[in-house]
Amino acid sequence: MSLDEPEPQPKPQLPELRNITDARTLRALTHPVRIALLEALSLGGAMTATEVGEQISESPTTCSFHLRQLAKYGFVEEAGGGKGRARPWRMTTIGMRVAGVHDDPEYELAAGALSRMLRERQISRYWTWLESNARYPREWRDAAGSSESVIYMTAGELKEFNDELMAMLLPRFRERLTDPAKRPAGAVPVEFLLFSYPIGLPGADSADRAGASDGADHPADAGDPDDADHSGSGR
Repeated sequence: MSLDEPEPQPKPQLPELRNITDARTLRALTHPVRIALLEALSLGGAMTATEVGEQISESPTTCSFHLRQLAKYGFVEEAGGGKGRARPWRMTTIGMRVAGVHDDPEYELAAGALSRMLRERQISRYWTWLESNARYPREWRDAAGSSESVIYMTAGELKEFNDELMAMLLPRFRERLTDPAKRPAGAVPVEFLLFSYPIGLPGADSADRAGASDGADHPADAGDPDDADHSGSGR
């Protein structure tokens, strides 16, 4: 390297996904207002209780209480530069990771309750997209899409596939989550939902698998987005 060339500067450290390992924290998070607060802060950046309350249709008092509870469990923190209810709050991480399998039955119960709440909110946004996508420009309706396939895989292959998808997606777009300057003109929040789960028990014969899948033994056509359901609302 030439002495005249500037040394490469390290990229700023970005917040990572938080691993939640205890049932108490999961239960504290499983509240519709707290989930709504986290969703709003993840999209809008630092906001005061009043500002975020206007977005989620809750009072500043209610938001202030739940923000303090979220801070108690390490999900948000004060961003600085405010007083009283005018104090802005921000996320401490870009998201969370919850173990699908855990040795503690209480943890699994709490994780299931949180997962159901999150999925209900996400699916609700998907229905909103289906009902309102005619108002979007054609380019967005063409870009958005959904598909369904049945693929024969082992448990190890499924885990490897899911890990590869996340390894591809997050590094490419992670900076845009925390730095609006990194977002290109015209960028909007796009929600990706990926569900992957077995529809037949290991060792079951083909007839049992067919019954479990309601006859869907073949990959569905994931062709042109105009011929399929569309997804892509924000979170």
